[in-house]
Amino acid sequence: MSEAETVSRSLRQPIVLTSILAAGWCYLWFDWLSLYQIPVDIQRVGFASTVLPVGWWLQRAGKERPLVRYAIYSFCIFPIWHLFTFAFYEMGWMTLKAMAARAGLCITFVTGLGWTTFWVERKSRVLQVARLEISGALAKVGPLQSMHTSVAGVEIGSRIWNPFDMDAWFYGRQRQKLRQSLSVLFGYLIVFILIVLLLLQASGCQELYEMPAGGGEQKQLQQVVKVQKVIKKKFIINPLSSVIFNPPPLEEIKLQLLEITKHAYQVGYGKGAGAGFSGGTNRGKVRFIRIEYSGGDWDQGIDADLNMLIQYNLRTQHKIAERPETRKVAQLKNFPVGKSPPVVYMTGQKNISLGKSETDVLRGFLIEKHGMLFADNGGSAHWGNQFKALMGRVLPNISYIRVPLDHPIHRVPYPIPFLPYVAPHGGTDALAWVVDGRIAAYYHPGDIGDAWADDHAGVPTPIWEACYQLGTNVIFYAHAEYNKWLDSRKKSD
Repeated sequence: MSEAETVSRSLRQPIVLTSILAAGWCYLWFDWLSLYQIPVDIQRVGFASTVLPVGWWLQRAGKERPLVRYAIYSFCIFPIWHLFTFAFYEMGWMTLKAMAARAGLCITFVTGLGWTTFWVERKSRVLQVARLEISGALAKVGPLQSMHTSVAGVEIGSRIWNPFDMDAWFYGRQRQKLRQSLSVLFGYLIVFILIVLLLLQASGCQELYEMPAGGGEQKQLQQVVKVQKVIKKKFIINPLSSVIFNPPPLEEIKLQLLEITKHAYQVGYGKGAGAGFSGGTNRGKVRFIRIEYSGGDWDQGIDADLNMLIQYNLRTQHKIAERPETRKVAQLKNFPVGKSPPVVYMTGQKNISLGKSETDVLRGFLIEKHGMLFADNGGSAHWGNQFKALMGRVLPNISYIRVPLDHPIHRVPYPIPFLPYVAPHGGTDALAWVVDGRIAAYYHPGDIGDAWADDHAGVPTPIWEACYQLGTNVIFYAHAEYNKWLDSRKKSD
């Protein structure tokens, strides 16, 4: 039976219909990977709809001959793989999402290698059998032996270049089959790696930041939160770093909630169920991202970041990430417009050294992507001067202002009666660089990060409590302003 007859006529129409659906699925998949143009609701419907054709094909596979059945199973791997990855991502199960992505990649590699080996073996056998038939030696050696060694025994008269032919000159005169198999393995491995790299390049190594879905009001909080913390050693990692290790999960950080009064209202922005933001998604979470930079000690007091993230969750009830993160300034360009972090954190006490390309990326983040920079002077007037000089290059046409206590960033959700600090390294006033009425960069002069540490740097309770409240205000302000911007973009479209 010919290869064209291998597929029964009854499958031709389903194959055509499935090919059309597969083209749409490929576009959805590429958009989810790179373009970010299709709304999430359409993506959900599109990926969920693959269940029906996949189920039909899997049910039909049992009625087909083995070769067709295995081909159906192989093609069904792709939509099943991506459906699980997408579902885990939607539900916010990032660990399972990563596991599904890796498992699917491994299964795809093995499946592709199996089909490549089968195809090369088949082509090689056809060539060998044809040559043996011409020489009249097929009856002596049989078709099985012809698959494993070159037994033609004839002088070709010219070099054979066909890699499917075991008698190709580059396989030598001994162990041709072994050399052909190794060539197929390494050739397939190279092609597979190149395809993966091309897909990563197509995605631009982009990543998304999504706020938690919900809504609420921009009003002052009335509740009091008291938390006793028993915190184990923590690690802050950059997921794009070449250093790999397993940090402890958030569940290992034990919290004993002593007292928390009921919310009189939801802390958030916009209309939606639960505390959050109307521009957020179900998989969205508030994340704490610290900026890495050259020239200084960007990682000073890094253990305190997790404390602030947990406190933000307790005080607002917004969903948060499992652990804080770090990014280099250049990596901020990997976030697309509309899916960028509303705020990033920066601290230190030594030098700040950013090149022109990095300042350009930071400027684009603050203006085009509507982000905000939360800077904390970690211990010296020198660092404060360094930061002001940096902002002079990032926003050259904007001068900083003193932020009054009646500004919304100091009033919502907590009314801050005084600017709390551990030590006045850069003065006693908060400074801001304002773009179109919005604070694009907020500078704290007195080591607020030390107050977030486990021992609170030894400052009195009213001070470190006010520092947690101010941190909550800054993070909330940035997300609320970002949400307003998202709403304005939707109205203008």
